[in-house]
This record gives sequence, structure tokens and C-alpha cells, in this order.
Amino acid sequence: MTGLTLPPTDSERPTLKTIAAETGLAIATVSRALKDAPDIGEDTKKRVRETAARLGYRPNRAGVRLRTGKTNVIALVLSTEADVMNHTSKLLYSIAEALRGSAYHLVVTPFFADQDPMDPIRYIVETGSADGVVINQTQPDDPRVRYLSDHGFAFVTHGRTDMGLNHPYYDFDNEEFARIAVRELVRRGRKRLLLIPPPRAQSYARHMIAGFIDEAALSGVTFEVSEEVTSDSGATVVQEAVAARMARKPAIDGIVCGSTTAAMAAVAGAEQAGLVIVRDFDLAAKEAITFLHRFRRGIIVVKEDVGQAGNFIAHALMAAIERRAPEKGQFLERPTGGDDGLHNGAQGSLSTGDDL
Repeated sequence: MTGLTLPPTDSERPTLKTIAAETGLAIATVSRALKDAPDIGEDTKKRVRETAARLGYRPNRAGVRLRTGKTNVIALVLSTEADVMNHTSKLLYSIAEALRGSAYHLVVTPFFADQDPMDPIRYIVETGSADGVVINQTQPDDPRVRYLSDHGFAFVTHGRTDMGLNHPYYDFDNEEFARIAVRELVRRGRKRLLLIPPPRAQSYARHMIAGFIDEAALSGVTFEVSEEVTSDSGATVVQEAVAARMARKPAIDGIVCGSTTAAMAAVAGAEQAGLVIVRDFDLAAKEAITFLHRFRRGIIVVKEDVGQAGNFIAHALMAAIERRAPEKGQFLERPTGGDDGLHNGAQGSLSTGDDL
């Protein structure tokens, strides 16, 4: 039979010894370079990874697990209700990119709205199907965090908790985001504001609501927090809720949204009610991938650096798995906004569409 390429046998597959022979390095050095060990120089890591990629090296995971008890798998546990279009897609890419060339690979473990969020966590820990876990949508008192901590299982959260447990996390300062959004809306003359918050059980919802309420009160404007929908509600539900609210008096003239999808749905709802963005109302939202200004130029956008988040999470989790101190175990990304509404900061930025 012609045209058929058989997979290499075990004896033909490149090994650590093959890479060592190609690079002139010791096998132990090659192994540590592929594991992103901190005592190996970046130039050496790059040379080893490029050689491994050129040779088609893949670790024998069954053998690795037999020898070390490790799977070299990192599990990202995600709700199926996540904002896949913007935030989650960027997080997935950035974690995978950070793991590229390391000994680890990423798997996504979903859980559904009608499922206990503990189910996938228990499964991973009890079966040993991953070496570490990334979880998001954290709660102030999160049973997943307590379970993983009690079992000594490596994990990093995308979001903070309030449990008195010192665990690794990366978070975006949603309180400051809400404050920036309110200040910009007030600067534009808006006097009655609406927040479409994340689900209230989640930590970042509490942060965002607190910042919104406090800043609106300080600014002397009228405000309300939606009780009908959240930023995770379906787009049609958000659109209809905003359309109904915009049709009632007293009118809303400023909206703050906790997700990209909710922002677009809210604009559609306001337009359904006959209003025009910038002329009749303004809306502020955050996003991870540049998109909202292509939808409506007038949206006030606060950037969230989810690329930085994924990179940080990946390296913090690898350090936790390998029981070594990370360069930094916790990070709070602070968005920034200038008085003129156009400010580029090292850790975040506010854009109004005028810079397009």
C-alpha cells in the first residue's frame, strides 16, 4: 500500500536523550528546560523548545505518569454560560500560549448551569486526571477553593475570594472599573445610571456593585442596579429588559455593563426603544478583545488585559504544581482612566472610540 505514513514506533520517537544530543546539553538540563525551571536561562529554554519542536518530540505521558505520578495536564474548568465570544476565548488562548513549549498541555472541562460546580472539581481530584486546576467565577466563600485547598491540590483562581485562605489568583479590579465608568458617564452629563451587574453570588459582582453605588452617590446622580438581568443573562433577555426599562419614566441615560455580550444587547434594547447612543444615552463596558467600537463607535470601553491574566495564571499554576515559589502568586489588575476619558495606562486603559 502506498501513500500511508505509519506513526513512529517507541524506538523511533525522539526522546530527551535525542534532544540532548542535538543541543549538546545534559539530559537533566533538557528536562528542566522543558519544564520551564527558573534556574535555566531563557536562551537555553528557547533552544531546547525549538529543537524539541523540530524533532517532533512529545513526552510519553503514560510513562511520565508511571514514573512521577504526574499527568502534565492543566484543567481549565469553565461554565458553559461564560462569555466565550470575548473574555473566555482570550483567556483560553493566553493560557495555552503561556504553556506552549512547556511540559504541560491544557484541557477544558465544562460544567453546565444545572450542574453542581463541585462535580468537575471532585472528578479531577479523585481521578488524578490533571496536575492542577484553573477556576473562575469565584464566590466570596467558594466551596471549590476550600476543597482544593483541603486536598492540597494545585490551583489558581481567576478572581478573588474572601475566605481567609492565601491562594494564588489573578483578578481585575471591577470596583475601579465601575468607578471609572460612572465618572465618565457623569462627565458626559448623564444623571440617571443603570448597572447590569454580574450574577450577585460571584465575587466580582460585589466589587462592581460596590464601586458603582459608591461612585454614583459621590457624584450626586441617581442610580439603580438591575434586579431583572445580569451580564451573564442571554442577549435576548438583556435586550428586552433594557428596552422595557428605557420605555419607563424616569428615563435612564447612562448604562454600565459587566460583559461585552450584555453591552451589545443593552445597546440593541435602547435602540429598540427608539433611543440613539451618544445622543440620548451613553454606555460603558469592559472588554478583552477589541470589538465594541466596531459594533458602536460611541461605547465607552475599559480594557481588561485577559492576555496578561492567562500568562500569569499559567506560570503561577506551574509553580504551584512543582511546589516552587512563583515570581508572584497574586495580582490585581487596575484599570485606569484620565479626566478627559482618554488615558493609556500600564495596567489598563479607557477608550471612547475617538482614537479609532
